[in-house]
Amino acid sequence: MKKKDMSKDLLERFLRYAVIDTMSNPRNITTQRPSTDGQWNLLRLLEKEVRDLGLTDVILYEKGTLIARIPATGTGLPTIGFMAHVDVADDVPGNGVKPRVVETYDGKDIILNDSTVITVADNPALAGYAGDTLVVTDGTTLLGGDDKAGVAAIMSFAKVLVTEKPFVHGEVELIFTTDEETGGGMDVFPYEAIRSEACYTIDGGARYEIETECFNAASVTVTFHGVSYHTGTARGRLVNAVNMAAAFVRALPQAESPEATDGRYGFYAPTDISGVLMKTTVELLLRDFDLDGLKRRIAVVEQIARSIEAIFAAGKVEVAYSFTYYNMAEANKKKPQTMEAVYAAGKELGMPLYSEIIRGGTDGARLAAKGVPCPNLFTGGYNFHSRYEWLALPALNDAANLALGIIGQWARMGR
Repeated sequence: MKKKDMSKDLLERFLRYAVIDTMSNPRNITTQRPSTDGQWNLLRLLEKEVRDLGLTDVILYEKGTLIARIPATGTGLPTIGFMAHVDVADDVPGNGVKPRVVETYDGKDIILNDSTVITVADNPALAGYAGDTLVVTDGTTLLGGDDKAGVAAIMSFAKVLVTEKPFVHGEVELIFTTDEETGGGMDVFPYEAIRSEACYTIDGGARYEIETECFNAASVTVTFHGVSYHTGTARGRLVNAVNMAAAFVRALPQAESPEATDGRYGFYAPTDISGVLMKTTVELLLRDFDLDGLKRRIAVVEQIARSIEAIFAAGKVEVAYSFTYYNMAEANKKKPQTMEAVYAAGKELGMPLYSEIIRGGTDGARLAAKGVPCPNLFTGGYNFHSRYEWLALPALNDAANLALGIIGQWARMGR
């Protein structure tokens, strides 16, 4: 197939989606699904838009998942899915986004405001987009390309598939999820509804990067119980749970923190500490590409906890953990057609695709754990979860074209 120019539609969609407040809140995940009301606003808009395309097999689930299906135009062809999440992270402000379009980028530093600049020195990828259209923010929030760029890509290629009917294809599932950034959205996902033999998240970054392997992940809550006494008469009796928690965090391997690792090295990441003298909790993320390595990290956390308990003799430490997602590499390998379709489409479209690992995870990793291979496609977004985030429109156009190409390849391969 020939590459289509969907740039105008992609840009209009992305700008429309970006200004909708969909920042998720991990503190609400146990009591509210989705974790924030704003995510419903985008889901309902997408529901309207897919129905406006003429799709009738559309379900908006009560826990915050939207699935719409484009009917097959040929018989005996497999169902293929594409997935993106509507929420954005809360690492920096994710609501009140004011996207700004940089037309005909001049190749220089991009000034967002008086104190925030996207520099060429820190963003070498900018050199490849001189003369192109970019999208940035006003420097006070993230942009939300993770993953509203993926949402826009899915909606734009769906419009082409439905209105232009460029080739014969099987059924296509369009899947929009919530609370990906909290790690809990897929806990309430309607797995039983999925018909796809393979699915692709459009939730990646750099142009042409295809991610086929991710971390194994665990979330850990360590709770420290102290003994309270008035601080004026505390000697020999007070056990300060805050000090216990601080000692625990200091004992974590600092050489295995996110800021000290890259490549295939895993890490320990304390993300939240809160409490008082009597009770303090520490939240941690543990990551490792090898499942045995992740289990070793859990054991290390438990050993450190026991050591803190021994040092603060009258105190008590509790460790609770859960596995969040698993490395999707094995599921992807079991159905090689999944990646064969990607690279065949890329070759046909003249895209120099390359594989990379994800130092993180996607909703696709959870789907892969259920046996549906789900690699991750690029969007052309950079500096995610940051005020310095930017999106390259030509790369997003390539992502939407690659999705169309993949659908075409699956139709050719049949079953």
